[in-house]
Amino acid sequence: MAKEKKGFWKEFKEFITRGNVFDMAVGIIIGGAFTAIVTALTNQILMPFINWLLYLITGGKGLENVYTYLHQATMLDEAGNTVIDLANSIYIDWGAFITAIINFILIAFVLFLIVRTVNHVRARAEELKAKQEAEKAAEEEAAAQKAAEEAAAAAAAQPAAPPAPTTEELLAEIRDLLKAKKE
Repeated sequence: MAKEKKGFWKEFKEFITRGNVFDMAVGIIIGGAFTAIVTALTNQILMPFINWLLYLITGGKGLENVYTYLHQATMLDEAGNTVIDLANSIYIDWGAFITAIINFILIAFVLFLIVRTVNHVRARAEELKAKQEAEKAAEEEAAAQKAAEEAAAAAAAQPAAPPAPTTEELLAEIRDLLKAKKE
């Protein structure tokens, strides 16, 4: 059983120390920070503008019209006025929904730009690699052509070798050598 635990922990260590796990962790951390930036942009910059537009559209009645109440609870404030108790009311918060949609669109747009840029860089790198390979192949072909031309020139410069003797000529020569040896 001790071996199983040791094997398990060793396997876990190998898994956790792989490069892609660290890359994934860095991506998650950066993604969380990016989400915080987008949420701040939406809540602090875009939503006030949207709320202002809603204020204009509702005729200046305020942001209470942004909620759709399913059950409205009321309470008395310090002055004795009846006000809506949001903590005990059941309502649809359209502002939060609009914020989530804007966050999604912004994050999707930025991710689209990142993926598009990465794909463009990869395509450019592949084009450069293909160009370098084509240049290397052309250089190799030129070197092979030059070597073939040099070999042809060297062969032309050497005197022609006498033609190889035929089988009959070789046999006749062997016969003559054997006769000369017997004498």
